[in-house]
Amino acid sequence: MKKSILSLLVFSALTLTVNAQKTIDLFNGKNLNGWKALNGFAKYEVEDNAIVGTSTKGSPSTYLSTEKEYTNFILEYDIKIDATLNGGVQIRSHFDPSKGNNSVYGLQVEAETSPRGWSGGIFDQSRNGWRYTTEYNPEVKTAWDVKGWNTVKVIASGHRIATWVNGVNIANLIEENVEKGFVALQVHAAGGNKIGKKTRWKNIKITEISDNYKFKTTAPLASYLKNDLTKEEKANDWKLLWDGKTTKGWRGAKQDKFPAKGWGIKDGILSVKASGGAESENGGDIVTTKPYKNFILELDFEYTPGANSGIKYFVDTNLNKGKGSAIGCEFQILDDKKHPDAKKGTNGNRTIGSLYDLITANAQEYIPSLYTKKYVNGGSWNRARIVVKDGLVQHFLNGCKVVEYNRNTQMWKALVAYSKYKDWPNFGEAKEGLILLQDHGDQVHYKNIKIKELN
Repeated sequence: MKKSILSLLVFSALTLTVNAQKTIDLFNGKNLNGWKALNGFAKYEVEDNAIVGTSTKGSPSTYLSTEKEYTNFILEYDIKIDATLNGGVQIRSHFDPSKGNNSVYGLQVEAETSPRGWSGGIFDQSRNGWRYTTEYNPEVKTAWDVKGWNTVKVIASGHRIATWVNGVNIANLIEENVEKGFVALQVHAAGGNKIGKKTRWKNIKITEISDNYKFKTTAPLASYLKNDLTKEEKANDWKLLWDGKTTKGWRGAKQDKFPAKGWGIKDGILSVKASGGAESENGGDIVTTKPYKNFILELDFEYTPGANSGIKYFVDTNLNKGKGSAIGCEFQILDDKKHPDAKKGTNGNRTIGSLYDLITANAQEYIPSLYTKKYVNGGSWNRARIVVKDGLVQHFLNGCKVVEYNRNTQMWKALVAYSKYKDWPNFGEAKEGLILLQDHGDQVHYKNIKIKELN
């Protein structure tokens, strides 16, 4: 009994040591000792115990960086940003002068004053783009005071990164990689009426912690673990739709087994190979071996320049036995800038994120509350999310809802009647169907394919 009590006391002491690290002021309130400017030439100075950065004409984004690098930490700071400005604070970030005006890259905690309300979200600067936006939990958009000071807290421990704005949990992110890097204050490149406007930071402090530091979050989880699920995802009934290694669970849309050519698996990435741009003429489309009814489908994709592909759902492989792709509703994957299909169809309804040939991504008439433009990571990975709950269907691209429709309405029937699907009876109205990745003759890569079935 005494031994058990002693062991408990020792364990408790160790726990207190781990969770009671020393907090250090990164800014002394007087000067910029311990900081250095990178990339641009915007001016930083100290006024009233705050670091003040001023937007400068002709300067690329400028970053005031700590000299020390950090991996696991609690970072806290107060920030005030003038109206119309965009900026943020870099964490775990890096500097490579060979990258020119994009020499600083890494994760950034967003700060902005626009109506979209993404402050506290996480952006991967000059690399992978948006990782977590407030579209995951739009009720937190009002946490940010667009006119006054805001208190921000960031916890980075191992793969998990979470942010709070004025005590409200904004982001809850699981990153694929754990990095070590500097903290930096960004003054964004600016023009027009943004020149001469200021961003202010004060009370900047950091506490280094362990890589398994325990803390609670309330924001929805977004995980980028490569072909793996977190404990939270498993507990919430998420399943991997592709295991990252084999063809298990998939077959050719027009055959009983996985295609012998046209597709490849390497380093945890599933790729459809380039074959001249023809639709389903090489390896052909692949589909799940199981149909799905109500679900959340999430996956990451990367398209090569000029590429065309798509993610289809409610697919019935018996509908089209001839040439071309299997029939189903399609989340379009396309290089809008270089592929000619972007200019075909009606009002852009064949562009990336759109419901192919039916509803254009970010069409205001379908989602009147939209504040944001479609955000695409060209030359990098993008995240697609498709939510199906009975008649309601939503498309998300990089965290932003870009399409919403109800397929059990007269409007749906009217849309179909004026589309290329008009000759397919009851198109899109099946209660369940297969999920498909399209072979359109261009190289496109996929990973992190997972699904949650809804009751």
